[in-house]
Amino acid sequence: MDTPSRRWLLRALVAIAVVGLFVPAGIAAVTYDPEDETTLQRGTVTDLANGSTVVSVQGFHFQGEGNKKKPARLVSVDERGETEWVYDGEEQGATWFYEADPLDNGNLFVVSTRPGKTLVYELNPETEERVWQEEFDIEDTHDAVMLNDEEIAVANMRNWNDSAGRSDDRVFIYNRTTEEITWEWYFHEHYDENTDGGMNDDWSHVNDIEPVGDEHLLLSPRNFDQAILVNRTSGEIDLRLGEDDNYEILNEQHNPDYLESEDGNPVILVADSENHRVVEYELIDGEWERTWEVGEGQLTWPRDADRLPNGNTLITDTMNHRVVEVTPEGEIVWEYYATWGPYDAERVAHGGGSNGPTISDMDAEGSYELSGSAGLEPGEGDRVSFSNWIVGPFLDTPLEEPVSEFATMWAQLTPWIRPVWLSSWGFVSAILGTLLLLVWVGTELVVNRGRIRRRVSAVAQQRL
Repeated sequence: MDTPSRRWLLRALVAIAVVGLFVPAGIAAVTYDPEDETTLQRGTVTDLANGSTVVSVQGFHFQGEGNKKKPARLVSVDERGETEWVYDGEEQGATWFYEADPLDNGNLFVVSTRPGKTLVYELNPETEERVWQEEFDIEDTHDAVMLNDEEIAVANMRNWNDSAGRSDDRVFIYNRTTEEITWEWYFHEHYDENTDGGMNDDWSHVNDIEPVGDEHLLLSPRNFDQAILVNRTSGEIDLRLGEDDNYEILNEQHNPDYLESEDGNPVILVADSENHRVVEYELIDGEWERTWEVGEGQLTWPRDADRLPNGNTLITDTMNHRVVEVTPEGEIVWEYYATWGPYDAERVAHGGGSNGPTISDMDAEGSYELSGSAGLEPGEGDRVSFSNWIVGPFLDTPLEEPVSEFATMWAQLTPWIRPVWLSSWGFVSAILGTLLLLVWVGTELVVNRGRIRRRVSAVAQQRL
């Protein structure tokens, strides 16, 4: 009896290995139960939160189209970090969710968008019904805020004027009763046209608007690296933190909040997004001093930070797919993982934004690292994820730093591209299976190139 050649034995072994590497993905696809999904999960909880926390999640999108399995959503989380309810944006015609502010009546004021449209509305979370809504023909609005029962202040970014060849980025106030815009403020009237390298279709990227008293609005032109306090009567900028391209102060920030110290000093708490930290500045004797910094290099693209009445800070850590409540010294006492880009988090009992003491009033000035995270990877449940596992063997070796950087990047990026039914281990296995299959096919093409060439030539001859 003929025995198989070594080449065929090797092929059989490689085939078995390829099939074996794809088996976990196949089993996961067949056994996946949406009820067991872990894209929303509790992390560290050592202190109970004061009631519910509402988190807006942007979801996965490509060229304006959403993914039904990775939708934009609003999520309510209880004091123990357990999910209370989920409001699915895919089912509500929302491509993105941005701000979601608690109202005094228990409802939420929601900002959502779809291509070319901005929709703001009051949502009753119990019935999931909209009490009222307003639709604007403006693009990708990140923030709007209710000034009173009639007036809505809107941060209008990406407002390019084709006929004038300029950016008309602005903020405006809309009256719901008269259905009219009653006040406008244009960035091009107050900034040099060369700011941020010159005007373009996303010049200011003004991503936040917040009333400060009855007279002022706090704005966040992200691309100008500034938070500014605009006087609604005079139109002047009365206060400015940061300057264009000076990344030592701010680097493309989100969601600044205005506070005031017991001494009456203006204070701004802000998610310093591209510096991957949260900072607090206080204006002392006419100069801004950075009084607090937390999580530099540990947070990844944070986009919201609210000071709570207990002195802790609620931080939305976007690319780490989580929300954390930290003490002034950086200890995480409450943590919740929400996959696919959390944007904003609000502790409902305290309303929107910050309403706690400043860092200087707590005598807690300084720079602090985060501690106490559960270190989970969204979608993994309580299992040890691939990114957590791979760091261990390289600790205290020359490869510790590059492997840690790879693991961090893996944990941040793969939730966006990994199927919801597949664990990180199954994803790794499938990638290895694909690579092995490609190597096998490539090797076969190289080894058999002479035979392939002769067969192609023979077929060509027959057709002549």
